Amino acid sequence: MDMDLAFALERAVTVMVITCPHALGLAIPLVVAISSAVAARNGLLIRNRVAFENARNLNAIIFDKTGTLTTGKFGVTEIVILDTTIKEEELLKYAASVEANSEHPIARGIAASVEDVYKVDNFLSIPGKGAQGIVEGKDVKMVSPGYLREQGIIIENEIISKLILQGKTVVYVMIEGKVKGAIALADIIRPEAKQAVKTLKEMGIKCMMLTGDHEQVARWVAEETGIDEYFAEVLPQEKAAKVKEVQSRGLVVAMTGDGVNDAPALARADIGIAIGAGTDIAVETADIILVKSNTKDVASIVSLSRATYRKMLQNLFWATGYNVVAIPLAAGILYEQGVMLSPAAGAVLMSLSTIIVAINAKFLSID
Repeated sequence: MDMDLAFALERAVTVMVITCPHALGLAIPLVVAISSAVAARNGLLIRNRVAFENARNLNAIIFDKTGTLTTGKFGVTEIVILDTTIKEEELLKYAASVEANSEHPIARGIAASVEDVYKVDNFLSIPGKGAQGIVEGKDVKMVSPGYLREQGIIIENEIISKLILQGKTVVYVMIEGKVKGAIALADIIRPEAKQAVKTLKEMGIKCMMLTGDHEQVARWVAEETGIDEYFAEVLPQEKAAKVKEVQSRGLVVAMTGDGVNDAPALARADIGIAIGAGTDIAVETADIILVKSNTKDVASIVSLSRATYRKMLQNLFWATGYNVVAIPLAAGILYEQGVMLSPAAGAVLMSLSTIIVAINAKFLSID
């Protein structure tokens, strides 16, 4: 009887040691803490944990165009030579020299495209039409298509016509009264935008774009970045409705934006993502903030969310599986076969399971 009581007590103690829920209790909190740290190290500020974990289920992501897929600043995209006596670099330098004296956004975009400029004399702004000045002893004018029409100058060029159809702004360079070339400008697409869209599409996520710009501009940006679907000429107050429209298709939707008018759409989306360099109201409304203002980090959010979920499942599987196997052994189910766990062995196994869960969580990273 004494032996039976001692055996029963030993089995009871071993079971109690084995069932101590250290591993099970740490399985999820450890992964949550480590994923937050990994996100912070990679420039992702998580403000809404539930939304972040839901990012693994994303079906579609909507980008605002200006400031998110593009820089929001004018830049030179193409130079068209209309007189073979001048080279592209020289034409651009003449143009930038004149525009460096203007405060117009288009002028600043041209001026920023060269490192150094010529000295300009007798600079004169042509209200609504352009600017002019004397550069290297030559009369140089930067003019709009409207100015040429007023002067009765007709330019027929297939490349320029195509650029205009794309919604780009085209200005002409006149030197000594002759049109030497044209410069096309557009809101510059962020260098990382195309790669971000490509990566998201490889993850099986549909990429969309919202913009208030005309159809031609929206189509050009969509073609350049690889966007699947776009909504053009969307008014600021209509953005949230567009997000709701996409959600009505049964999709889990994320919205990425940076402006004041993006805030309602960010709040409406299942996951709101704000560009770190955006407005305060957009940042305050968003669930996740891209601190580095890098569009590629959107893919990192999805990747980390999926990796976090996998680690949670792995830890839960190990912690639960360990108890399923170890508890019957501790109770003495294989005693007759000569297999029996002592309390000390149970303590070692319990500690080992906790260590394994912690190490597994530590290996969490963005794929």
